Amino acid sequence: MTIPYPVRLLCLSLACFYLVHLAVGLAVALAAPRAMRWAERSIARVAARRLAALRLLPAALALFVVGGFCVPSYLWLEPRATVEEVSLPCLAAAVLGLAIWAIPLARAVRGAARSLRHVRECQRLGSLTRLAGESWPAWVIEGAAPCLALAGFVRPRLVISRGVLRALSTEQLQAALRHERAHWTSRDNLKRLLILAAPDVFPFCRAFAGLERGWARVTEWAADDRAVAGDSRRSISLAAALVRVARLGGAWQPPPVTATLLGSAGDLAARVERLLRAAPADEPPGRGMPVLAAGAVMALAAAAMLPATLYSVHGLLERLVH
Repeated sequence: MTIPYPVRLLCLSLACFYLVHLAVGLAVALAAPRAMRWAERSIARVAARRLAALRLLPAALALFVVGGFCVPSYLWLEPRATVEEVSLPCLAAAVLGLAIWAIPLARAVRGAARSLRHVRECQRLGSLTRLAGESWPAWVIEGAAPCLALAGFVRPRLVISRGVLRALSTEQLQAALRHERAHWTSRDNLKRLLILAAPDVFPFCRAFAGLERGWARVTEWAADDRAVAGDSRRSISLAAALVRVARLGGAWQPPPVTATLLGSAGDLAARVERLLRAAPADEPPGRGMPVLAAGAVMALAAAAMLPATLYSVHGLLERLVH
């Protein structure tokens, strides 16, 4: 198929994104089980950040390669007046690149819209209340299914049902609120939205589903650790709050971009056992990984500025097109 200059650039960008994302994504999918086993033995805060980074790595690296190497080499070295024929493999890769972006983006838009509707519904039905001993106001919902959650991702709101408010003692409520505040401090709802929007290896395939579940589990552990801060009394109070809210039952289904107190029901027993077994201290994460990542990005950016690199990339693009 013969296509003009700007459409060819778009086609090449999508094809390159898909191929780089496929290679890195398969490597991440293979490494995910070992990474999750490591996460279960590590400091939860550190593990949550690194699992999130691992999940977003394929898309981030593919975007960097396309924006830092492919597009500059094409704009610099490709004659603008030419109209070339694009091979079927290149077109197929471009279609797949478009598909793996379109599906999760649509999912993320739906999730964000549901979360916004949920926040507006809570504001319409609930009353803004400043709880005793707390500087953080909460929307208290009357007659709703039992819930205690942080809703929204730009300006998250704390939402609590009247039944949960009555069921928890003062210490249990404070522990539960500290858990939700930990989610707010870590911007976990925004991370949920980014993960929801991140492409997968193939369209209609959730190759990273296990990694995403592992991240969600460790994120709850990290919020628990931050809430109890090494205090055994707080740890017992939070475990009791989890059990009490779970026993209230109810069929509330939280929107995708929402941090709830209970998290995944399947992990509740493990969280309670972990809280009762020890009171983990909220240790600060190490700085080794951010420094290493920043160094790698700077090295790649420097390589992208070399003419020899752009010539080599353009040669690879020519092979892909033809």
